[in-house]
Amino acid sequence: MGQPIGIGLIGLGRHGRRYAKHVLEDLPGARLAAVCRRSAAEGTPFAAERGVRFYPDYRDLIADPTVQTVVVVTPPICARAIGLEAVRARKPLLIEKPLATNGEEAREIVRAAEAASVPLMTAQTMRFDATVAALRALVGAAGLRRYLSLTMRLEPRPDIWRRAADYGGRGVLLEIGIHVLDLVRYLTGEEVAEVRCDLERPGPDQPDVRAWIHLRTRAGFPCVLDVSRVSSGRVGRVEWVGADAQIVADWSTHTVWKAIGGGQVEQRQVEERPTVLATLQAFLGALERGSPMPITGLDGQRAVELVDACYESAETSKPVKLG
Repeated sequence: MGQPIGIGLIGLGRHGRRYAKHVLEDLPGARLAAVCRRSAAEGTPFAAERGVRFYPDYRDLIADPTVQTVVVVTPPICARAIGLEAVRARKPLLIEKPLATNGEEAREIVRAAEAASVPLMTAQTMRFDATVAALRALVGAAGLRRYLSLTMRLEPRPDIWRRAADYGGRGVLLEIGIHVLDLVRYLTGEEVAEVRCDLERPGPDQPDVRAWIHLRTRAGFPCVLDVSRVSSGRVGRVEWVGADAQIVADWSTHTVWKAIGGGQVEQRQVEERPTVLATLQAFLGALERGSPMPITGLDGQRAVELVDACYESAETSKPVKLG
């Protein structure tokens, strides 16, 4: 085995620290070479305690020769500038979802990485959830498919008003809806042909807090999505409805069940696994093998383009057709 790969982590908020923890504790083939955070007062003590370099400017971190690959866990408004800088430095990139705040910026990152032959992976972490994997393995038992339903509800988050600029002025649809929009493509293996969306905003200048979305894939498969931050408690569920059975995966309770005729239900608990760790392992494994990324930049781009289409549909009150 060669020397551990040096990772430069940009972003040390709550989610970024999850990445840092896994790199420090769970990945013998990697080492945390340097970290970056906008707040030096918070980033410097973290780096000093763990014996890694700290940079208040992401450009200095990317230029560090001990940083061989870059992991970006920042608000999406920062992703374009950081991504393009890493591409110019020819350093492989893992960017936490969403890839960007809008499709135009996502396409720019993807085009630049492709032109420079720089590996780029989008961290759509829900693809590594154990319940999602279990459902994907069972959908063949559902028979003729009828429709797909995905639900993701989280508690209200008052600070989202203060952080709206981090998401380009967008709300829950970009923040967490990106997960289920990506899962539509992942679970069906198809591109989306049509989008209809209804959004709820507390006020005209405030980010959306609820989204009802109806999608149709190119093969005509209907999908219904419910995304919100308006209720107490958390619900995360995907239901694959077929003529012979319904397959349900609930990542909030880590259960999967199959409902068939006569009221019969087969249910089992699924062992939880850290999705961030699985994401990092997949990224580093692809780099080591020199193989394509398991979740490409294009996958991240497509998810953001679906967000764009949802906002367009909500604004015009009309369905949006995608090429």
